[in-house]
Amino acid sequence: MVLLSSFWPFYQFLWTVFFVIMFLIGFWCIFMFFMYIIPIWLTSGLMEYFGKTKPFDPEEVRRKIMTEQEGVELLFSDPKGSGPFLHSHDNHGHH
Repeated sequence: MVLLSSFWPFYQFLWTVFFVIMFLIGFWCIFMFFMYIIPIWLTSGLMEYFGKTKPFDPEEVRRKIMTEQEGVELLFSDPKGSGPFLHSHDNHGHH
């Protein structure tokens, strides 16, 4: 008991730091909810719900593959045959 109680000021300091950090995180969450999320629900969210915005198109946010990007010239080699780079026994060109 005596050994554990000798660390009491440090434990008190750790719990104080923990409390202050959690206090700040909690207030940040409250402010974000009331100042950012609820206004989005009341503007953009309701506009989308009542059909005032264009419907969501998942193709707009899809990652484009290299050949679909604008201004990209794709240069690649497509070797055929059985060379030293193909270490397979089926002669199909894949591993």
